[in-house]
Amino acid sequence: VLRNGWFHTGDLARFDEDGFFYVAGRRKDMFISGGENVYPAEVENVLLGVAGVVEVAVVGMPDARWGEVGLAAIVARGPVDMVELERHCAAHLARFKVPKRFELVEDLPRNASGKVLKAAVRARFIG
Repeated sequence: VLRNGWFHTGDLARFDEDGFFYVAGRRKDMFISGGENVYPAEVENVLLGVAGVVEVAVVGMPDARWGEVGLAAIVARGPVDMVELERHCAAHLARFKVPKRFELVEDLPRNASGKVLKAAVRARFIG
């Protein structure tokens, strides 16, 4: 992870015009849909803004037309309207970032330190 004296973590970040720093996600989690980079952390933050959504993990899944598209595994408290999830995403994200598939789950797979195991989410729904 050390290259030319720099510690490379794989974290992706951006600065806004006011100089604020935002973590966009991890390089290994990013997927490419129709030639555009999609950072799951951005999509997850939008989905967490929907009433009833308590946890979410977004992963890329293969797609014949776009290369990859998003799949959102969602833990909800109470009923969640799938149409509302898609509408909320469409109102807050570029079209190519809106997940094409939403799955309600009871819980997300985690490692011993509590980090969501996105590879396990992929394996569960994509195979």
